[in-house]
Amino acid sequence: MAVSARRGAPLSLDEIRSTALRLIDEGGVEGLSMRKLAAELDVNPMSLYHHVASKEALLARICETMTIRLPLPPDDDTPWEEQLRALALAYHRHAQQHPAMWSYVHNHPEFIEDRQLPLWQALYRILRASGVPEEELRRTSEVLHAFVSGFVFAETRGHVTGAPEEIEHTFDIALDMIINGLAAR
Repeated sequence: MAVSARRGAPLSLDEIRSTALRLIDEGGVEGLSMRKLAAELDVNPMSLYHHVASKEALLARICETMTIRLPLPPDDDTPWEEQLRALALAYHRHAQQHPAMWSYVHNHPEFIEDRQLPLWQALYRILRASGVPEEELRRTSEVLHAFVSGFVFAETRGHVTGAPEEIEHTFDIALDMIINGLAAR
């Protein structure tokens, strides 16, 4: 490792997070270590601790960043059905792009329980537009999240099979069922 290669290029938390996420995508959460991350960034491992306290703290930051960077449907005049579909598709694509991190997040639900996260706020907004009463928002959002997460879990475990376009079609059918069921309420 040649630390001098970084001379003049300070290490940033964003660079640490994005490199760590790439390493997780390649080798899973278990394959990430602070030493491996430091080697990838061409820094002394102790340099990382100026930005994050531990691997667990880094994973928490990555989870937070992933939920914030999820492409959300805009708050505009688009029908709620289209917005719900767009949100579900973005969530599904995100899980497909980062399956190891997605699995880690769902094994550590404390990272996504915060109902102030943009993901939940967008879902609540869409559910309100669909007519879900305020007192039912949390329960309805949990059911929808469980349904979509269950699909992704089944897909990542090989229970939903086929070519990518077949899986997308199957997911579209599931979304139609969700939207039609929500509209019928």
